[in-house]
Amino acid sequence: MTHDYKRHGTTTLFAALNSASGKVISLCQQRHRHQGWIKFLRLIDDATPQGKELCIIADNYSAHKHPKVGRWLKRHPRFHVHYTPTSSSWLNMAERFFRDLTENRLRRGVFHSVLELIDALDEYVDRHNENPKPFIWTAKANDSLAKVIRAKSAAHNHHSV
Repeated sequence: MTHDYKRHGTTTLFAALNSASGKVISLCQQRHRHQGWIKFLRLIDDATPQGKELCIIADNYSAHKHPKVGRWLKRHPRFHVHYTPTSSSWLNMAERFFRDLTENRLRRGVFHSVLELIDALDEYVDRHNENPKPFIWTAKANDSLAKVIRAKSAAHNHHSV
């Protein structure tokens, strides 16, 4: 950003990445609250075949664990939500999509309104979905586990000091 950059507002982008197909379902909301999260879960429910079980990987943000979300999930048993450990966003494949979105569309972008920002996000998702690619995890399981063990050890040592 330059010294004269002016931010014209923000939006919350909820996104679900189908790891098998590479397609993304997205929804922009004014704020990141449980009401928006439930609205997004409804969108996923409507956009996916009814017979499919759905595994949702989410971070530990409080909106994702709100009691009303829990009640909604109980009424929709095909949803299975798994929460990533704190500081482990790299375990969530959707974060890879967010990184690419940031690099390829948002960084160095100038948006004169929130609506212009939302249009840019929607356009990016639409273009992505024209030619989606399945997610292929290239890291070896042992390397990932070693990284988790190192992070856990570092966190433990930091808290022990």
